Amino acid sequence: MGLSLFDGILRGYVFGAGKIAAITTIPVFAERRKGPNSVGRFLANSPSENISRFSAGGEARIMPPMSDSPAEHMKCLEVCGGSQLTARGVVIGGLDAWVYSRPHGQAQRGGDVYYASSCAAGRITRLLLADVSGHGTSVAAIAADLRTLMRRFINRWDQAEFVRLLNQQFSALSKSGTFATAIVSTFFAPSRRLIVCNAGHPRPILYRAQQKEWNLLGHEGPSRLPGPLNLPLGLLSITEYEHFDVELEPGDCVVTYTDALIESSDADGEKLGEEGVLRILKLLGDVKPEKLIDALLGEIAERYPENLSDDDVTMLIVRANGGAQTLTLGVKMRAAARMAGSALRSLYPGRKDERVT
Repeated sequence: MGLSLFDGILRGYVFGAGKIAAITTIPVFAERRKGPNSVGRFLANSPSENISRFSAGGEARIMPPMSDSPAEHMKCLEVCGGSQLTARGVVIGGLDAWVYSRPHGQAQRGGDVYYASSCAAGRITRLLLADVSGHGTSVAAIAADLRTLMRRFINRWDQAEFVRLLNQQFSALSKSGTFATAIVSTFFAPSRRLIVCNAGHPRPILYRAQQKEWNLLGHEGPSRLPGPLNLPLGLLSITEYEHFDVELEPGDCVVTYTDALIESSDADGEKLGEEGVLRILKLLGDVKPEKLIDALLGEIAERYPENLSDDDVTMLIVRANGGAQTLTLGVKMRAAARMAGSALRSLYPGRKDERVT
């Protein structure tokens, strides 16, 4: 017997009817449930039930409800992200996206970092999900440093340059062997191409809407790059990274997640691993993307008592919507100027803001 997965304090936002309502920090009490599947039952509640269920059993952080369709539209160059508790949806540059993140224990912020940026007049979207090794306040501080570096380099036109600079600077800052696994991706709305880089992270999972098929998404074929390859960020500054691309048809989804999912156990006590998470997604059947995070985490939580309770938990789902973002002329001009500046800086690597210390 114990508290549900969402132990702590509620801090976040509720999105609905095209508006954003801020929620202040309030004490919330979650009902104690018997049995190992209390988390799954809690996730199965409706958003209104999750917000309104109270008892005197203890304090719990309850994730803000996810609406059936993303309600926050990103403007060009607007950046969203963090490492705090969140459950939100956004529409950005031809993608619908949903993110859920819960720090470990009672922490307000954790070591999982989610980040998104839209540029080039909304035609290019850059997404990043990273998992800093370890737990506690020190890891949260390192995660904040990583997010600052993301902000510094996020608008580099070339994803390879962005990842290279991110790894070099994070390696210089990293102490005591701290590192971060990461998935970095760039989506080009006009061509619907998603470029993916995996820095030692669990492989994303791709859903093809036409075929109704789930598959692990990774680089195929031998590498052409010499030396250390695709290591987590911060381990070795000379690491090279592969980048591969996939075309997303309308309705196709890509699911990225942190290692709390693959390190969870199946009902027999064996680790799920990537293949286990993939198998559960296939078993869940035809679940709408906006409901998938609740469904997957609920199923994993019910399979073994300690699942999802010993680590930060983060999931990011993106779906190609086939649409284009409508932006004002002023926004487009500012985006063009920003991207031109980024291109010039890439031509002159000796500039102060790119120097590796």
